Order: sequence, then C-alpha cells, then structure tokens
Amino acid sequence: MPRRSHRILIASCALALASAPVAAADPAAGASVRLLGEQVIAHDLDFAGTTVGGLSGIDYLARTGEYVLISDDRSNKDPARYYTARIGVDERGVGPVTITGTRPFSTATGAAYPPNSVDPEEIRVDPWTGDYYWTQEGERLGAVLADPSVRIAHPDGSYAGELPIPDDERMRPGTGPRQNEGLEGATFAAGGALFMTSTEGPLLQDGPSATTTGGAIARITVQARSGPLLAQFAYPIEPVFAESRPEPGRGGNGIASILAADPLDPTKLLVLERSFAFGVGNKIRVYEADLAAATNILDAPIGAARPVAKRLVVDLDHVGLSAIDNVEGMTWGPRLPSGERTLVLVSDNNFDDGKLTQVIALAVG
Repeated sequence: MPRRSHRILIASCALALASAPVAAADPAAGASVRLLGEQVIAHDLDFAGTTVGGLSGIDYLARTGEYVLISDDRSNKDPARYYTARIGVDERGVGPVTITGTRPFSTATGAAYPPNSVDPEEIRVDPWTGDYYWTQEGERLGAVLADPSVRIAHPDGSYAGELPIPDDERMRPGTGPRQNEGLEGATFAAGGALFMTSTEGPLLQDGPSATTTGGAIARITVQARSGPLLAQFAYPIEPVFAESRPEPGRGGNGIASILAADPLDPTKLLVLERSFAFGVGNKIRVYEADLAAATNILDAPIGAARPVAKRLVVDLDHVGLSAIDNVEGMTWGPRLPSGERTLVLVSDNNFDDGKLTQVIALAVG
C-alpha cells in the first residue's frame, strides 16, 4: 500500500474513534460461547535448553497455522524469549501442543536482555510486516523507576524498534503505573493501521486498585502503528470477585490482554479481566469493550470522563473447564466449518509447580 494511503487510513481510523455516534454496547447482543477443549503443557518442559513457562501472551500466525507465545521470564531462568507452537484447534477440540521453536529477544545493541531488565507480557504479530510487537511492564521497586515499553522484534528476535508511550504511563515518583499493574495488553486494530495497549490496573494518579468492594480504572491507549499517540480511554475494571483467605486484602483484578473484536473496526475490543484471590483462586472474564462513546483522556486526568462501555462475553466459570488458572493471553484462532470463530487462551504458571500452563479453545458464534 502506498505511504499516502497509509496516512489516509490512519487518519480515517482516528476520526472514527473521535466521532463515532454515542451508543453504549448492547448487553443483549452477546455472542454464544462454548468450550471446544483444553490442553495442559507439562510443567518445566525443556525445549532447546529453555524452560517453557510463564506464557503470558499468545497470537495466531494464520500464514503458517502456528501460534507465537511470549514468556514473562524476566531473563532470570533463561533470556527473555518467545516460542512458536502448533496447537490443533478444530471442531473436534484441542490437540496436543507441540513447541516448534524459540528465540531470545535482543536489545538495540544485539545483546540478550540481562536478568530483571524487562518484564514481558503481551505479543502481537504485525499483520503488515510479520514483525512482533511486545509489551513489558517496567519496574517500580524502591528507588528503581523503569518505564514500561512497547518493543518491536523481527521474527529472529532481533531488535527492530520501539513505540512511544503516553507521558502519564511513565514511572515517576507519585505518578504512573503501580508495580505489576503497568503496560500489559496490546492488539493491532483497523487492519493493522492502529496499535492499542492497556494498563493492567489504575495509574497512581487515577485512584486505588480494585478491591472486593469497588472496581478501578485502567487506561486503553490508541496510537498509529508508526507511533503517534491518538487517544486514551478509561476502562472500568470489575471489583475483585472474592475475599482472599485466610488473610483479607490479598487479591486483585486487572486487564491481562486485549484483542480487536473485529479486524477492521477500531472501536470494539475484547478485554480479558483476570481476577485472583489468595487461598481462593482465579476468575477469568472476557468483555467486549466499545470505545465509540468514551471520552478521550490522552495525558489528562480522568475527572468526569465517560468511560468505555462494556458487556460480558464469557465467564470461564460457566463453560465446563476442569480447572481455571492464571489465564493471561488470548488470540483469535482458525474459523470453524460452522462459521464460528475460535478464541484461544493461555495461562501463565509463574514457573510454579502448583500452577498450570493451560491452553483453552472456545467457539464464539
């Protein structure tokens, strides 16, 4: 596509977000969702000398039929990396997960990331170039204030660039993301012309984290694929689903992943909210978010901004899974002969032998 056409498409998408008619998402217009199947990857599986685990993001490579998965290993067990895998997803269910490759990510100098220098979370395949865009949460720990980022890698893992982030998402004393509640979800939208990201939880300046008695506000950011920031919206996170046991107050809820609901419509997103309570477990819900009527709060206080509208698509408690673990990643998979789309989810086991690396496939009608 000529460069001038790229600019026109990006401008058109930005205009659609800014001027779409005011209309909340219709909760009665939900899709039907059913479980196709699930698979569990063996704990501490060795592949090419690395430990497979911490899988916090997944995307589908339609050209090859493979999936790409990112590990949230902070280069502590092995260098920060991604995997490719074959996962048989069809109307009969989910076949075995076969890891087919792995590559470490490289810094701008070509070196591997040193321990504790990055916190990888989401990975998306650029539909135009095949490169990988991946988010990392940064760090807020004592005197350490490391900004989150969106980095770009070629399929061989080599560094290909970085996108700017909003000023309000930079780690500063008293403002910016909380520790482990920073830049997490990401998706391409509008046919690849736009890139969207989400914070896991509220920025310090946007209020407290979710509790059992109240929700919180995260931010969804929209930017052109080339970098310019276009808009930012307030997304309402649900309260924590249960009180932790035996000690109260040890739970949370936040956005673990976002995904364009339609490849061309930049106003509709799937949002995966991952809630947990120590001593109780996890609750995983997927919502459809409608950005059309929300107030643009780019680098501005939330104030009286109109938040994103949302409706529940599926609560994993209600689909018949054998277990529900720390699900963090989602992608659209292949379409079924029935016309249904497949939604493929993956859980992050945190390299804990008491947790599962679980691959789940849903049919969405």
